[in-house]
Amino acid sequence: MARRTPARRRRRRTRGPKTIRKRACPGCGQMTCDNTRVPYVDYKDLAVLRRFVSDRGKIRSRRVTGACTQYQRRGAIAVKNAREMALLPYTNNQR
Repeated sequence: MARRTPARRRRRRTRGPKTIRKRACPGCGQMTCDNTRVPYVDYKDLAVLRRFVSDRGKIRSRRVTGACTQYQRRGAIAVKNAREMALLPYTNNQR
């Protein structure tokens, strides 16, 4: 009988702790916001508001946008005002 060679064993790579890089807030430009430099988010500035809205028309979360709490709140309110004024659609369903 022929001798079987042992199957190759895969070595597991040891992975260190994941380094989560903290993004700067797009409104403040700071890594940690101290609520002093949060600007006014204008509902008429559609280029800024597109950052807060997904392609389906939903308001994106803070985790996705990378905004601080104050800037995210003001952005969400500005998006809602722009929707009321018919500058932004409520949904973007195109079937």
